[in-house]
Amino acid sequence: MSDKESSKTVVWIGSSLVDLKDFPETVQSDIGYALYFAQDGIKHPSAKPLKGFKGAGILEIVENYDGDTYRAVYTVKMAGVVYVLHAFQKKSKQGITTPRQDIALITARLKLAEAHHVENYDQSN
Repeated sequence: MSDKESSKTVVWIGSSLVDLKDFPETVQSDIGYALYFAQDGIKHPSAKPLKGFKGAGILEIVENYDGDTYRAVYTVKMAGVVYVLHAFQKKSKQGITTPRQDIALITARLKLAEAHHVENYDQSN
């Protein structure tokens, strides 16, 4: 679906864009490219469902750079929009589990995204 007319809009929730801009340029580029795929309705190979959000259409992009891990979390579950919910550097060295405070932030921002979508894109209003 390369037709730009049908490409989804990207909406950054909270500080997600500012946080992404703090990442190394290579990581920013890789995450941006994966989000470009999402805009065209394609799941990039580095995008995977975020555990703990079964069926909610929440995906995460994981990029490793110079021994560090960076993540961006987004959803495509709302028609016509890619909502970027969170971008962060994983600091915990305990496994691959997303820290509780990040899950709570993603959950809160998902609610903000849903409200934004109803207010700005829902045709039934």
